[in-house]
Amino acid sequence: MGNTTDDAFRRLYAANFGAITRYALRRVQEPDDAADVVADAFLVAWRRRTEMPPGDNARLWLYGVARNVLANHGRGERRRARLGERLRLELREHVLVRNPADELIELRAAREALAGLGPADREVLELTVWEQLEPREIALALDLSPEVVRARLSRARVRMRNRLEGVGHDPGGRGKELDVRTVPVPKEGKA
Repeated sequence: MGNTTDDAFRRLYAANFGAITRYALRRVQEPDDAADVVADAFLVAWRRRTEMPPGDNARLWLYGVARNVLANHGRGERRRARLGERLRLELREHVLVRNPADELIELRAAREALAGLGPADREVLELTVWEQLEPREIALALDLSPEVVRARLSRARVRMRNRLEGVGHDPGGRGKELDVRTVPVPKEGKA
């Protein structure tokens, strides 16, 4: 036969299984999680059965064990959620990564279209795209008025777009592929 500690645990289990199950069910999102919490709580209680207090205090002790199991369960759920989110973000980055061959084709098309432009058009586009200069900055560098630079830039963008469309390349909308700025540029002295 079993010893008194084992017998006490069997009585504790039989008397409190329903109460601990209800306790867990009220505190988890899914019923399956409650079953895991109850199983883990009684497993911990079995391992620590020599620490079990006598009488009614055993039931309260078991609630404490279940509470700690629930806390561990919650931490595990949050950890899994964070890991899942991180994995989803990494997967999204990998799925959305463009094919390097496509990028080379686009780069070649852009370089060919740029080479086919006149020197003035090419210069304002290169200063805008590659050097990330504003029209007023380009005006200073080229000793032109900002209005002249904006006009050249506007014409150069149209010519570039037409050249890209002419070779069967869709530039993807208003200068998007070349990172050409297409937002309205405020007039000098205005923000």
